[in-house]
Amino acid sequence: MRYMYLNLLLIVMPFIPCSSQSVNSNEATSQKLSNLVIVLSDQHSADMVGAYGNKEIITPNLDKLSSEGMLLENAYSSQPVCTPFRGMLMSGLHPLKNGAFVNDVPLLPNKTKLLAQILKEKGYQTAYFGKWHLLGGNRDRPIPKELTYGFDTVLTNNCHTDFRAGKAFFWNKNGEKEFFNEWEPYGQTRQAIDYLKDIDKSKPFAIILSLHPPHDWGKFKGEDGKMHYRYDTIDELMNLYNRDSITLRPGLEDTPDRRRMYHGYMAEVTGVDIALGRLMGQLKKMQAEDNTLIVFSADHGDMLESHDAILPKQYPHDYSNKIPFILKYPKKIKKGIRSKTFFGTLDILPTLLGYLDIDSNQDYDGRDLSKTLEKSKINREDYVPLWVYQLGGVNAINWRGVVTEDYTFSMDEDKNPITNTLFDRKKDPFQLNNLFNNPNYTVVKERLEKLTYQWMHKYKDDFYGPKDFKSVQPKETWSYNYTKSPMDLFEKKAR
Repeated sequence: MRYMYLNLLLIVMPFIPCSSQSVNSNEATSQKLSNLVIVLSDQHSADMVGAYGNKEIITPNLDKLSSEGMLLENAYSSQPVCTPFRGMLMSGLHPLKNGAFVNDVPLLPNKTKLLAQILKEKGYQTAYFGKWHLLGGNRDRPIPKELTYGFDTVLTNNCHTDFRAGKAFFWNKNGEKEFFNEWEPYGQTRQAIDYLKDIDKSKPFAIILSLHPPHDWGKFKGEDGKMHYRYDTIDELMNLYNRDSITLRPGLEDTPDRRRMYHGYMAEVTGVDIALGRLMGQLKKMQAEDNTLIVFSADHGDMLESHDAILPKQYPHDYSNKIPFILKYPKKIKKGIRSKTFFGTLDILPTLLGYLDIDSNQDYDGRDLSKTLEKSKINREDYVPLWVYQLGGVNAINWRGVVTEDYTFSMDEDKNPITNTLFDRKKDPFQLNNLFNNPNYTVVKERLEKLTYQWMHKYKDDFYGPKDFKSVQPKETWSYNYTKSPMDLFEKKAR
């Protein structure tokens, strides 16, 4: 149908007055633009996808997407926390600049043109479904129109962690709370599919479907008497796995409570995969696959108690920050590529715009790797910066580091063993032997520390911690700050 329309346009154009011809020319240009579909899961580690080597996880749709496109073997969530990841995705700017530097603080609307705003200017129809987590402050409220960052349609609960039918909800177009009558990811996927069925087919579209699982949703008291994060989900997904036959990650003590965690987590991952398959089915019905850049990724991973982690995320280990990143784009990406090129959160926006041939006339803190990912090249000095900022509170950690081809390194100012790390990625792929205090690695450690301070200097990060952020906190508090970035306030204080 698309080609019939273009042929008809070419036939009738010589007989159209000049003013009308100009309008139709713009429509034709708009139609040539490729669509964009981003699907996100939350707390989804790269090792929990079949295409990344897990032989027990059931992810046929992700595996198929990988075989039809490109899988990034070295994609990392630079700050493995929900809000900061999303802020960097939308802005291409470091969190100290875009404002979204910890959970539940807003992405600033006044620092740069954001992803959907850029696409809207090019004629895109824009929509967002699922977890938002960029509003800041009280989570239980709809997103004001002025803070939808260029998305025309936003159906979200902002951030809510009960995914059960009758409990999961979203704010509708009238700002009213509606509850899903099915497991939340399936309901959110249905919303995206319904949207695609009714779009204007003469214009390109850009949607984000942000699914919250396999995120934990509360805790349970285990057989050991301790509290553990809960992942149990609907029976149809739980029944796909035999809890007793699941293989836990190396180095983790095998207990019934951890098997329960893994069982629910893996079942949720399969549910996300099913949701992806349904969305891909709709794109196929629309015959839109060949003209759509499709991306699957995740905010960050989940430790699942590996390395004695108290929290699911926020750590420098691969289970926390190594994420799945898969792209399909027949126009520019060949099938079945596995790229080793290092890729961080800051690189996402400029790279996607590069693939779409869109120049936003803005500077980004990340790199446009659209022309280099397929080359799959790395060298000794390539690295992705890693960090976590904190405002304080229970279990607060504050660290900086890098990941390179050979090593993962992190440091803090509190001598915490879990955030002062040095792992040999080749000799110790499961990161079981911390070399941070090993004298034989002093030279390596110094080089990685130098790389860390190099990116900190670039982004004007003076190893800021809770006391520093408190010292410049605006009167409306960080949670309700919609105008000033941390960098603005630190620079003001220094003057």
